[in-house]
Amino acid sequence: MGFDVHWVAGGFEPGWHANGATTVVPGLGIDDDGPPDPSELATALAGADLVVVENLCTIPLNPVAAHAVAEVLRGRPAVLHHHDPPWQRERFAHVTDLPPDDPAWRHVTINDLTRLQMADRGIAAAVIHNGFDPDPPPGDRTRTRADLGVDDDTLLVAHPVRAIPRKDVGRATEITAELGGTYWLLGPAEDGFGPELDHLLADAACPVLWEPAPTRSDIYAAADLVVFPSTWEGFGNPPVEAALFRRPAVVGDYPVADELRALGLEWFPADDLGPVRAWLAEPDPALLDRNWEVAARELSLDRMADRLRTLLDEAGWLP
Repeated sequence: MGFDVHWVAGGFEPGWHANGATTVVPGLGIDDDGPPDPSELATALAGADLVVVENLCTIPLNPVAAHAVAEVLRGRPAVLHHHDPPWQRERFAHVTDLPPDDPAWRHVTINDLTRLQMADRGIAAAVIHNGFDPDPPPGDRTRTRADLGVDDDTLLVAHPVRAIPRKDVGRATEITAELGGTYWLLGPAEDGFGPELDHLLADAACPVLWEPAPTRSDIYAAADLVVFPSTWEGFGNPPVEAALFRRPAVVGDYPVADELRALGLEWFPADDLGPVRAWLAEPDPALLDRNWEVAARELSLDRMADRLRTLLDEAGWLP
């Protein structure tokens, strides 16, 4: 859109390639011991015409850093991008001082539910849904399944998530077992969920694989079905990715899933496996085509960029 981009963070993963310059400010990281130095933070942001704050001032994983950034940005053009406000997580329900607000800022949420909840708290926000490449690169089905030790006749059910309680790994394994498939968990255990996850996988009534894939595309190329029975998500990227890779998905009844279904996406319910069992017996490519068309139209990177460009233009912040 004409901006020069400069990334500011508490740290960068090894091998991460930034499109633009980078500045490390100790204290901004999730696990940093102390707060960021105010003068160092101010210097890092001093030359910016616009600052985009990516969820830091939303989820209270480092509240001291969130408030430090908010203070530096008072009265300055900034977009606060919100994924996980504290009231949507039981363990953060006591936090009432995030997100911060300022007349100079614009707030963006990834779903309409959060926009309405923020409005109830006196903060006006715009919705810009997550954006996806409508024509992702193809993965290698044959190689990936061979590496996993999965033959051509096996129903491979992918669960491309981090292993945390709200992802409902137990229900995902139940679904897989009822369909006669092999369960494939992609992500690591987090938030202390490791011991419980070990029990869930050991007790699963189906074969279990717990391994990453070489690339995101390989996940969907290798899988026959995507399972996503989450009890809560701020958005839920895997079912949308499944649509773009033309794979069927079983999706839980979390609130934002209804918002995405309202766009026209058709997913199978997690509490009634009759429909997905029937589809697997006689696959209907038209369902996959419709889902791709909806995701490509409503949730593309271009659609996301257009919405962001409109927001910045209305604020007078485009170069």
